[in-house]
Amino acid sequence: MEDLIAELRTLLNGGGAHVSFKEATSGIPFKMLGEAPHGLPYSIWQLVEHIRIAQWDMLEFSRDAGHTSPEWPKGYWPSESAPSDEPAWLRTLEKIGNDLEAFMTLLETEDLYKPFPYGNGQNILREALQIADHNAYHIAEIVMIRRLLGIWK
Repeated sequence: MEDLIAELRTLLNGGGAHVSFKEATSGIPFKMLGEAPHGLPYSIWQLVEHIRIAQWDMLEFSRDAGHTSPEWPKGYWPSESAPSDEPAWLRTLEKIGNDLEAFMTLLETEDLYKPFPYGNGQNILREALQIADHNAYHIAEIVMIRRLLGIWK
């Protein structure tokens, strides 16, 4: 079980076959966070904020039977294309890291396979895989936008 938890931690933290969230979001000029090049539907800010909201929702669903998810899809996407200021950007990045750490604690303290007593048979393992899959998908979009903006290594 320890090996599986270690692999899940690696998967959730990124790296390996994928760029990590931290790497994808480091060094972006603040003024470019709201850019959506070539008619793309989302900016980097909107993707990062979407990751924050969705990851928070999966965390809360995993630890609180009374949690109510945001309305889909409106509640999962910010309406503004850019953060209001640099502290808002930094707070979002910090919340994503904090929520991921809180989820990692669940990996180490809960039975990975035991279905939640609520929901439709979900368990911590399923939620871990869903967070990893969802984040990797949108991290790839962030990297693509950075490439299109000419701000990727």
